[in-house]
Amino acid sequence: MSKRAKKIFVVDDDEMLSAALEDYLTRKIPHQVSVFNTGEDCLKHLSDEPDIIILDYNLNSVFKDAANGMKILEAIKKEDRNIRVIILSSQEAYGTALQTITRGAEQYIIKDEDAFEKIAAFCN
Repeated sequence: MSKRAKKIFVVDDDEMLSAALEDYLTRKIPHQVSVFNTGEDCLKHLSDEPDIIILDYNLNSVFKDAANGMKILEAIKKEDRNIRVIILSSQEAYGTALQTITRGAEQYIIKDEDAFEKIAAFCN
């Protein structure tokens, strides 16, 4: 039984991580993956109706004027409450994870050696 390819947005200002995650996801199951380096770029493409958005918590480390992941999460949920969002972060604080979940994220995944596997499992 084949699974339907999902439309996935990867939103992270770390271009190497984004490219690696895109490659990983498209090899696991041929998902349609779009990469955005800022949350603002992602928001412009919500009309493309992504199934899942993988959103970096700290989006303004490269682009200083970019909104952070929490602001983008709130904007995504305001636009469409049904879009599934995974927050990807290097922050291990329980409080940070809890904040993202209470604002509508379904998962909070820490950027570690198992992160891509956890994301792929969620996306399948």
